[in-house]
Parts: sequence; C-alpha cells; structure tokens
Amino acid sequence: MTTRLTTVRSGALTTVQDAGRPGHAHLGVPRSGALDAPAMRLANRLLGNAPDAAVLETTLTGCALRPDRDITAVVGGAPCPVRIDGRPAAWGAPVRVPAGSVLDVGAATAGVRSYVAVAGGVAVEPVLGSRSTDLLSGLGPAPLRDGEAVAVGTPARPVPPPVAAPWPGPPAELVLPVHPGPRADWFTPAALRTFTSAAYRVSPHSNRIGLRTEGPPLERVSAGELPSEGMVLGAVQVPPDGRPVIFLHDHPTTGGYPVVAVVPEPALAAAAQAVAGTPVRFTFA
Repeated sequence: MTTRLTTVRSGALTTVQDAGRPGHAHLGVPRSGALDAPAMRLANRLLGNAPDAAVLETTLTGCALRPDRDITAVVGGAPCPVRIDGRPAAWGAPVRVPAGSVLDVGAATAGVRSYVAVAGGVAVEPVLGSRSTDLLSGLGPAPLRDGEAVAVGTPARPVPPPVAAPWPGPPAELVLPVHPGPRADWFTPAALRTFTSAAYRVSPHSNRIGLRTEGPPLERVSAGELPSEGMVLGAVQVPPDGRPVIFLHDHPTTGGYPVVAVVPEPALAAAAQAVAGTPVRFTFA
C-alpha cells in the first residue's frame, strides 16, 4: 500500500522539487528543481535516498504534514523548529514520524527555504523526467494546498543510522562571483564599476524565478531594444529600472533585457537562502 502525506498546513509556498528538467530550454521549458540543491542532496543522503529524490521545498513559513503510515523524514536547509505532535524533534537529522502524527516544520529562523525529505522520496507523477513544480510554465504538481496528499515511494534500502551532518548556514552577506555577460558592452564603464563596487540588497520581491536586487541602477550606453535571446541559469539581467535580477531555476528561457553577467551555478544555492535585505556584492571571477 502506498504511503501518503496529507498537508495539514501548506505554508506560504511548499512545492515538490528534485534535480529539475534540464535539456528542454529549446522547447521553452525552464530547468526548475530545488533552489538549494546541496541541501536537498544532503537531506536525501541522510535517509539513504538517491541524491536527487524528490523532496518538499518550503518558503519562510514551513508546512505541516500527516503520514498515514510510519515514515522517516529529515528537515534541513533553512534552520527552523521541528515538532512531531507538538513535541520538539531534531532538525537536520532523521526523525521517525508515526502514522497519524503531525510533522510540523516551523517558520525559518534564518534563511528562506527548508527541505522536507522522506525515506523513499516524494512520488508524484514525473513530467518530462522530473517531479519538480515549475511556477513559470506550470509543469509538474501544483504547490501544496491544505488537505491535499502526496504519495511517498518505497525506500530502496534501509535508512542509515542517524549521523551529525555539516549544514551550511544562510549567508549574512551574499557574495556572488560573476563572469562577463554577452551584453556587458551595453553598459557604460561607470555602470560596470558600480556593478562590482556598489552595495546591493536582496529585494522582498524575489522568488523562484529570480532574485531581485535593490541598489543603484546601471546606466546603459544605449536605450535601444534588444531582440529576445536565450537565457541561462544564473544570468544577471538588467530590466529598464537598471537594477540587476539574477535568474534562478524557474527563469524564462528567453528574454529581451541585456545580460550584464552570469553567476556560476554552484554560487546560486546561497542565493536561495538569502532573506530580503541581505547585502549583495558582485565580483568578477
């Protein structure tokens, strides 16, 4: 019989995520997938799952779940209180959740996104080879809603004994290495100096599509229009207000604003955990 997790509290935004669906940009399909992929993989490793087994990604306020059979789960990523039927439980380590009990993942005390992994993985139906929710294209399962249930897969191997794991902390300052973008020549020399020397901050309007910044605008050499062209993960696009936007996993596959730089993928996990107001610095790699 398939184990199911019923959503008691869905929180601000809880989605199913795995490694995403790369390789479909030519069809207009974003990559999607867990924004903090290292956190997803560590949570899975602690349970003996495949590294990219599907998990639940929460945003700021956590979620609460009730399994209909005994499960083992790990809550990691952004630190948060964890409770089982109101009793404190371990964060960042495997915990046993009895059938009918409520696993409550509280609001993040630091960072933005917590990850709930279960032994066997979340077993929603894959779309284009991935179980990830894509907020831009609408592919994959919809964000969790109260009262809805998701299936849990059968563990492929026994859950290993609990061990201490080194979970990275959310950034107090987000320092992003960048490579020059294909449209860096659209900006004045002064704007490029500003880009790597000014103090920016994470905007509260950031989401899974892009991390928006607040700070001094970047002046263009020309105000002309740019035909739409392909966009990659980590592209730093500059819209008309002049403030850089870093494209994250649900980003559009094309765009018409110039890309001043590109952030390498390994640096984006920290961006996923940067709360609004976090200082941002760009530095050429």
